[in-house]
Amino acid sequence: MDLARMPLSLARCPLQRLGLTDADPPSRADPPPRGFAGTVADGYLPVAEAFGRILAGGGRGGALTVRRGTQTLVDVHAGWADPREEREWTADTPSLSFSTTKGVTATAVHVLVDRGLLAYDEPVATWWPEFAAGGKERLTLLDVLSHRAGLSDVRALARHATDVLDAERMEERLAAARPSSLRGAPGYHAYTFGWLAGGIIRRVTGLPVGDAVRTLVAEPLGLTGLSIGRPPGGVAPAEVVGSSLRLYGATERLIAPVWGNVPLTRATVRALVLPGLSGLVYGRDPAIWDTQMPAVNGAFTARALAGMYAALANGGAVGGRRLMGAETVRRLGKVQARDRDRVLGLGMHWRAGYHHAFMEGAPARQAFGHYGYGGSGGWADPESGLSFGYVTNDIGAITSPVGDRALFRLSGVVRRCADGQALAAAA
Repeated sequence: MDLARMPLSLARCPLQRLGLTDADPPSRADPPPRGFAGTVADGYLPVAEAFGRILAGGGRGGALTVRRGTQTLVDVHAGWADPREEREWTADTPSLSFSTTKGVTATAVHVLVDRGLLAYDEPVATWWPEFAAGGKERLTLLDVLSHRAGLSDVRALARHATDVLDAERMEERLAAARPSSLRGAPGYHAYTFGWLAGGIIRRVTGLPVGDAVRTLVAEPLGLTGLSIGRPPGGVAPAEVVGSSLRLYGATERLIAPVWGNVPLTRATVRALVLPGLSGLVYGRDPAIWDTQMPAVNGAFTARALAGMYAALANGGAVGGRRLMGAETVRRLGKVQARDRDRVLGLGMHWRAGYHHAFMEGAPARQAFGHYGYGGSGGWADPESGLSFGYVTNDIGAITSPVGDRALFRLSGVVRRCADGQALAAAA
């Protein structure tokens, strides 16, 4: 079905809120986006309609791509790439995707493992000798990828917010740091994951992580729209539309409502809140684009995310292009930590650089990926072969430690449509 800028009906589907029994009521009565462009396969129109409800309202924009192997099931975009409504969103519009970046960075690490240049159970100090300082000589690559390194405290490393703009300085401080008491337990490394993974990548390849992602992941899969740092052609501003809260640079007082009934701890604040960072993200010419922050400053398109995860959902290869071997994919998708995350307060079921792909309805037990602040995200489901990529410039209601629950609902609709098509095919 070719939408060709056709407005879609925004009639509600029976979507259930994660963990609740009542249907989620509309949160706003704004008009729908001006129109949609893209294609939707038979049986997947409810996905496009759910996408439309998420973006309803002025100034918002975004894109969604869903694939099964080489088959594109949903590929839609709508709305605006800037809050002044001067540039329409296109399929090639990249957006700041925050922690969705971690999944892309982790994928580059796994390619190096697949090539024999890294090993999950080897100490990081094998490739990064300085990292042995502070009692970290036995801390492994898998410890880092599964957020068990005890190095989540960004405030212990960044004396000023501008320190995060120097990736090599942050790598040096992490190499010298002593792990906290969280070592060995899952504790989300919200910022530090990127410098840890990026430092390992740089010492093995000699490349900044942005270049490594391009040469190790994007080029082998024939993808554009997968950048760390400033992308070619600009980026969609990460504006807070319809809200005066800029939670990314929140204080402890503002971050508390984000977690709902999940206890807020000292570890939470010290891992997630860095005073002054919002100015680097939301300035007139955001400084965040001029550095490598491979935990947060990825600029992605929905097509690129879905394309990368398509390989991970299908044994490491898709469309005749092999990213890594099937055994590596099996290993990276294995759950490493089932305990409650000490920073997020949730059972994240950390894999090696990815968390469980949260979605409403029946769980996709093998699905994994990474979601980002503000609602972007990508995932792979090896059981069904599905892959998913969603990006937006609307930092909406952050009602969960892992992003906007609209992403959970959208992923759930994808799964239900896929299950419905499978049942129809079997009948």
